Amino acid sequence: MQVVLIRHAHSEANAKGILSGRISGVHLSSTGLKQAQELSRRLGAIKVSQLRISPLERCVETISPWWESVGRKSNPGVEIFKDDGLIEVDYGKWSGRKLSLLSKNKLWKTVQNNPSGMYFPSGEGLAQMQERAMRAVYGAIESKRKGATVLVSHGDVIKSIVASALGLHLDGFQRIVVDPASVSVIDFSGDNPRIILLNDSRADLESFINAPYRKRNLLGGGAGK
Repeated sequence: MQVVLIRHAHSEANAKGILSGRISGVHLSSTGLKQAQELSRRLGAIKVSQLRISPLERCVETISPWWESVGRKSNPGVEIFKDDGLIEVDYGKWSGRKLSLLSKNKLWKTVQNNPSGMYFPSGEGLAQMQERAMRAVYGAIESKRKGATVLVSHGDVIKSIVASALGLHLDGFQRIVVDPASVSVIDFSGDNPRIILLNDSRADLESFINAPYRKRNLLGGGAGK
């Protein structure tokens, strides 16, 4: 079972250097709208079993160009499911504030060096976020339907999922980079998850995701697709 993780495209908050969190009304920037169109081209006519997205506007706007132009026709019977498990971190009182100011907060070092111990004032903890994100992932793949499971979410949420798949403690998740409109692919078909693609913004995803099955547990690195 392949899980395709898509971070929302560049948003108005990204452009302003603001930590938007769950604030409503945050849309894609002009750059983000272009990224969403390019993502649509890259996804092509991939076959998906499920399409689950964060309910926030920027995630809906990221996947809509593909879904409306190609995705719906290529995947009859599949519907968009808005999954609260994939929603952005509840940054609480940090939401809506400039990142340049937040970086001077005494808790900033905790976010960077000990994120498992970070609980945002009047918000949620990053460990809580990872737990509900992984519940969403495993809940999605339990169906074992044919085709990839596509999840559209947010930077920190996707980083936490990738960290879990790698067996990396949450305190190391800041070592992972997930850019706007990037795609990461995790294979959950074996005993242990495997990272197939990470933070990619260029690959032809239709041919990549629909590639022949990759053998597991090979010495020497394997032979590729």
